[in-house]
Parts: sequence; C-alpha cells; structure tokens
Amino acid sequence: MYNMEHYDEENYYMQQEDDWDRDLLLDPAWEKQQRKTFTAWCNSHLRKAGTQIENIEEDFRDGLKLMLLLEVISGERLAKPERGKMRVHKISNVNKALDFIASKGVKLVSIGAEEIVDGNAKMTLGMIWTIILRFAIQDISVEETSAKEGLLLWCQRKTAPYKNVNIQNFHISWKDGLGFCALIHRHRPELIDYGKLRKDDPMTNLNTAFDVAEKYLDIPKMLDAEDIISTLRPDEKAVMTYVSCYYHAFSGKQKAETAANRICKVLAVNQENEQLMEDYEKLASDLLEWIRRTIPWLENRMPENTMQAMQQKLEDFRDYRRLHKPPKVQEKCQLEINFNTLQTKLRLSNRPAFMPSEGKMVSDINNAWGNLEGAEKGYEEWLLNEIRRLERLDHLAEKFRQKAAIHEAWTEGKEDMLQKRDYETASLSEIKALLKKHEAFESDLAAHQDRVEQIAAIAQELNELDYYDSPSVNARCQRICDQWDALGGLTQKRSEALQRTEKLLETIDQLYLEFAKRAAPFNNWMEGAMEDLQDTFIVHTIEEIQGLSTAHEQFKATLPEADKERLAILGIHNEIAKIVQTYHVNIAGTNPYTTINPQEINAKWDKVRQLVPQRDQALIEEHARQQNNERLRRQFANQANVIGPWIQTKMEEIGRISIEMHGTLEDQLTHLRQYEKSIVNYKPKIDQLEGDHQLIQEALIFDNKHTNYTMEHIRVGWEQLLTTIARTINEIENQILTRDAKGISQEQLNEFRASFNHFDRDHSGTLGAEEFKACLISLGFDIANDAQGENEFSRIMSIVDPNRMGLVTFQAFIDFMSRETADTDTADQVMASFKVLAGDKNYILADELRRELPPDQAEYCIARMAPYTGPDGVPGALDYMSFSTALYGESDL
Repeated sequence: MYNMEHYDEENYYMQQEDDWDRDLLLDPAWEKQQRKTFTAWCNSHLRKAGTQIENIEEDFRDGLKLMLLLEVISGERLAKPERGKMRVHKISNVNKALDFIASKGVKLVSIGAEEIVDGNAKMTLGMIWTIILRFAIQDISVEETSAKEGLLLWCQRKTAPYKNVNIQNFHISWKDGLGFCALIHRHRPELIDYGKLRKDDPMTNLNTAFDVAEKYLDIPKMLDAEDIISTLRPDEKAVMTYVSCYYHAFSGKQKAETAANRICKVLAVNQENEQLMEDYEKLASDLLEWIRRTIPWLENRMPENTMQAMQQKLEDFRDYRRLHKPPKVQEKCQLEINFNTLQTKLRLSNRPAFMPSEGKMVSDINNAWGNLEGAEKGYEEWLLNEIRRLERLDHLAEKFRQKAAIHEAWTEGKEDMLQKRDYETASLSEIKALLKKHEAFESDLAAHQDRVEQIAAIAQELNELDYYDSPSVNARCQRICDQWDALGGLTQKRSEALQRTEKLLETIDQLYLEFAKRAAPFNNWMEGAMEDLQDTFIVHTIEEIQGLSTAHEQFKATLPEADKERLAILGIHNEIAKIVQTYHVNIAGTNPYTTINPQEINAKWDKVRQLVPQRDQALIEEHARQQNNERLRRQFANQANVIGPWIQTKMEEIGRISIEMHGTLEDQLTHLRQYEKSIVNYKPKIDQLEGDHQLIQEALIFDNKHTNYTMEHIRVGWEQLLTTIARTINEIENQILTRDAKGISQEQLNEFRASFNHFDRDHSGTLGAEEFKACLISLGFDIANDAQGENEFSRIMSIVDPNRMGLVTFQAFIDFMSRETADTDTADQVMASFKVLAGDKNYILADELRRELPPDQAEYCIARMAPYTGPDGVPGALDYMSFSTALYGESDL
C-alpha cells in the first residue's frame, strides 16, 4: 500500500482530490459516469499505441495496459513488464505502475496493487482519477491559479460573454449543455449555431456538443447526455476529465490570443497618451487667449453718471462671474488633471515625460490666471463703492417701507385671535395644544420686538438726514408702536385663561388615567379567570386532579378581595361624574386611556360568579374517573411484575441448556421439547394480561408507575422466548444430522462443544476471530504465527464466516470440524466419476446421462451443463468438468 506524506504546498489541491470519498463510487449513476468517462479518456491515449480497453477494472488487472497508458501520457519509458500470467506477475506490473505515479509526486492513499489485480472497481477508478489529475489537470494554469481552480477559472472566463451560462462548479453547472456549447463556440464559432440553442432542451445541447467535439476536435465522447440529465448531481470527476480535454484542445489558440492582447494593450496605451498630449496643447492655447482678452476689460475704471448705468456695469460683472468665468475655472482644473494623469501614465508605461510648448507650462497658466484674479478683485471693489454711494438714501427709505409693511402684515388679525374664547369648549389635549400655540405666539411676539425697534431707528435716521417725506414716516411709525402695546396686554390675559382651564382638565384626566390603570389589570384578571374556569383539562393521575382542585379552592378564596377592587374602580368613575357636574366641564367623548366601562366590568364579574359552581362539578367528576384508572393500573402491574421475570428466567435457563452437555443429543432434544411444551402452556396468562392491557388503552391510560413492564415488553419477551427455544431445538437437530451424516461420535461432539464453550467467555453462543483461532490451536490445528499461518487462518475464516461478520457460530464450527475429520467428496472425485460415465472422453452426451443416471438427476445435469468447446467436441457435447467445479463453488454454474 502507498501512503506517502504530501510533498509540497504547490500541490495542495492533490491532497484535497486524493481524499475523494470512495463510498460515493457505490452510487450507480456516478459510477456509471466515471466508468464511461475514464474508459474513454484512457482509450484516447491508448489508441496512440494501437490498443484500447473495454472494461476498466478488468483490462488493467495484469498491469500491462496500465504501464502502457503511463508511458503514452508521460512520454517516458517504464521498467520492463512481467509477461507471466500468474498473480505475482500481475502484482509486480501494477506495482511498477504505482511506483512511477508516486515518483511524479502523487500521493496514493489506500490504493494497493492487490486491489487493482483483484478487479476492485472503486480502487481502480480512484487510481485512474489520480492519473487524470496529475497528467491532465495539474499543469493547467490560468492567472496564478492552477489545477481544478485554474480549469474552473478558464471555463468562467471563456463563457463570460454568454448570458445564459453560469459556470460555478463541475457538476450541476453543466447539466443544460450550454456550457460545453459555449466553450466550442468561443473558440470555433463556425462549428455551432449557438443562437438556435435553448436552455430548456438540455438533451439537444449536450448531444450537439459531444458530437461536434468528437468529429472536429478529436475529443471522444466521455459522457452520456441521458446520464447527466437524469442524475441530480452529475459526477464531478467525470465532468472535470471531459472539460480538461476542451482546455488542452484550445490551449494553443489561447496562447495566440494572449500574445495579440499584449500587443493591442501596448498600442492602445501609446495612442491614448498621444491624444492626451494633443488635448493639453489645444486646451492651454484656448485658455491663455481668453485670459488675454478679459484682463483689459476688468482694468477699465471709467465711472458712469447714473445709478442705472452703474447697475448695468455691475450686472455685466455678475454675468462674467456667473456665466463666463466658471467654465474657464473648470477648464484650468481639468488642464492640470490631464497634465498630471498624462505624466503618471507615461511614467508607468516607461515613456519619457511630456514637455508642453513654450509658454504653455502649468506654471505659465497659473501666472496668467493670478493676473486675471488681481484685476477682477480691484474692479469689483470700485463698482461696489460707486453703487453704495448712490443708493444710500434710497436704501434707507425703502428699508423703512419694507419693514413697516412686513410688521403690519404680521399683526393683521392678531387682536381678534387673542380675544377668542375657544378654550371654554376644548378638551385637555386641545387645551395643551392651545397653550403650546400661545407659547409659540409669545415667542414670535418677542422676536418681533427687534423689528419694531429697527423701524423706529430707521425713522429717526431719516429725520436726521432731512428726508423729504419725514412726516408720513413719523405718522406710520407712531401707529405701529400703539398697536404693539395693545397686543402685549391681550397676550397676558389669554395666557392666564388657558392655564386656569388646563389645571381643571388635568384633574379629570388624572382620574381617567387612574381608572384605566386599575380597570385594565382587573379586566384581564376577570378574562383570565373566565378562560381558566371554562378551560378543558386533561389529567392522568389522582395527584394531578387533586392539584387542580386545590388551585380552584385557592382561586375562590380570592373572590372577596377582587370584589373590593371592583367597587373601588367604580368609585373612581363616580368621582369623575361629580366633577363634571359641579364645574360644568364640557367633556367630549369617553375615557381616552381605555375602552373598558363600568357596565362591562359588572357583566364580566357576574359571568365569573356563574362559572365557579360549574367548575366545581367538573372537578368532582374527573376525580372519580381517575380513581377507576388507578385500579386498572394496579391490576395490570400485579400480573406484569410476575410474567416479566418469569420470561427472563426461562430465557436464562434455555441459554444454560444450550451450553451445558448433559446426556446424548437425543436426550437434550427430548428435554428441550418438554421445556417447550411447558412454555406454551403459559400462554393463557399472556392472553389474560392482553385483556387487562386492552382495558387500560380504552381508558386512555398512557403510563403506569406500579411496573416497569409494558405490554410491548411482554410481547417482545414472549416472542423471543418462543423463538429462542425453537432455534435451540433446531440447533440440536442440526447437530444430530451433522453427526449422522459425517460419522462423528458423541465423544467428538462433546469435545467440540467443550472447546467452544471454553473460549466462549461471554456465553454469547459465538466466537470472535481471536477466540476461534485459540480454539483451533487447542484442538491440534497447526496455525503458525507467521504469514503462512495467517493465510491459512484467513482461508478457514472464509469458510466458517462467509459473510465476514467477524463471528463464528457453533453450527459453523461443527460443520468445519466435521469437514476436517470426515471423508467427503471433492470436485476431482466427481469429475473422475463423470469421466467414467463418458467412456474416458473430455465431454459427455445427453443420452449417456439419461442412460446412467435417474431421470430427474439426468435432466438436472443437462439443464445446467455448458456446451463443450474443446477441439475434440461433437454436436451436443456437454462440459462436465466446469459443472463439477461449480458444484463445489469453485466456479459459477
């Protein structure tokens, strides 16, 4: 067996793939796919040497084609193979192949030459998969990923332009067949009309890809479309093997594409850099020309005689700042960005730095821009001073008119609003809203104080400057001040009225809240009580019903206290009604904190009082039913506690009888049959217990603390008891048959039984492999502690334990010992007897069999003998030699 340590980190994927789950190969669908795919892959290489395989686990057994396959795919010569037909020659050849695989750095886990020679299917498939990984997949490399990941990345890159293809793995991503078609179309578009393929027709897609690949790409059919479609998850290894053939078929074209892409990339970079240089030169020239034209206009300081003319100059300047200059700022910024980007690209692509034309450097443009902004700043200051001088007087008069108009508009309707009595019919929430609104008004009023003061100050300044319309300004200012004083008085009165009403409504609201806080839990208590009193209950013991009765009595004890709480809650409601009547408060609607009312509380209280006696009656009736169930439990337990131990005792007695050796086998058989009769006579008690169990089931009783035995335990025990006594009787009868057929004496049987019992230390009736080996040695068998001895013991174990359970029964032990000590027929003896009947020929005729054997046995032989194919055969000749070996299991009938 090969079990080498992993050789380096670069082949990490090999460790993952070598740990393949061999149990999955037992899945029929996956095994079928792997057989076809691996066989086709091997033949695609073996045909280069003029040969092929048909059955993957059979054709590699002698190791010759396996070595040839490795020589073809590696291009190296292996050691000279053994040409003998013996098993040792085959193992030697396979070992040479496995040594060669291991020399390539491949880790072989649990794959041995013996298993390949024996035709072990799963080991053979695992070995071929390891070869495929090493020689077909390991060297695949795509963008610093290799092997399986590299192959998957290659598939994803090649199928990326196809929107209906999404390769994420090597199983379900390929089921619709579009992945295979996309790979072919990407490299050879003339082979497939991809536009006519449909995702909902996977059979056509798969067969199209497989046929085209085989006909034009020399890739054999390694997969069946039917298998892929019918399998929920196609075999990953089969798909990877087939897809790797596509990779190798197109790898040459991929290298050419890579070279072309590199040239295009270099040329594209060079073209882009040249375009950036041309763009910079043009943009720099345009910007410098604009600066040259604009600076003389900003340096012109000739004043205008009218306000309108000066304002037009200011408007022209604003157009310049808003419309003409911003695009140029953007152009200057973009120019610097383009210059820096161009230099970076040139440096990264190993090109010389860019030098602009004389006078068009970034520093030249910055100097020109600085001169522009200097002229711009002086021009703006001059315009503002001129305009400020002309508009000062007009501005003050207009400012007074604007502020006065704003204030008069704000005060309009404020006196009527402050004199309203809307608070007399408002609820508490509405009163609070009115208060908040009034507080906001007071804040607004305080904020307008500054505006009133500003209006008076501006009027004073206009008087000082001898404004021509000062009388009208003074009259308007006086009206504003008088109205301001009136608003202050009305605001104070409304604030006091609102606060007084709010206090009264808060008292009522507090009582509403108190009613809600106490009514809600009391209402929930009553609803819970009604639910509990009407709730159905399921109990299984007297203790449970007694617990319910106790809880019910405790509940009834709480009713007087609950009635006190009910009266207290109703008292709160009465107090609210008294306040409303006394102060003539207008309350809109009901309690805002709850929907519960006194009528609802009284109705639910009456319902609770009605349900209490009904619950009392239901508990009394259930108590009586549980007493009857307890009687049924005790009745069943009394019988089960007797029958259960009785069955266990009988089982132990039968076990002792089967081990002890008292008298002859006939005496033991007679004793056991009498014992069986006494057990059968116990059946009426089992039937009686079944009747009691039926009564328990009808009463829906599911547990019984008075016994650990259930009816199912008793039934199983009773059935095991009957089975055990019958099996023990049968074993004694078989021992008698063996003794009589093989001529074994009673003393030999006793000796065999004594030896078997001695090593059966756990009295299980079976021997483990080591116990059986020690027993044989004690009986005189020569089993040496070496390789030859181990082989002999393995041969014996295959006889006594054909199912490889690791256990030897006493009957198998007796059969083996009788075969070893008695004279039995062999295949050679039977073959010699047939040769006598055939007149010393190598074959026999049907007429000779009918003449020499009884009719039924003659027809049995004729129906099962294969036709004789030797050179001396005649028509109708039958092969009695293969028939004789098949009788003794040395070949198949």
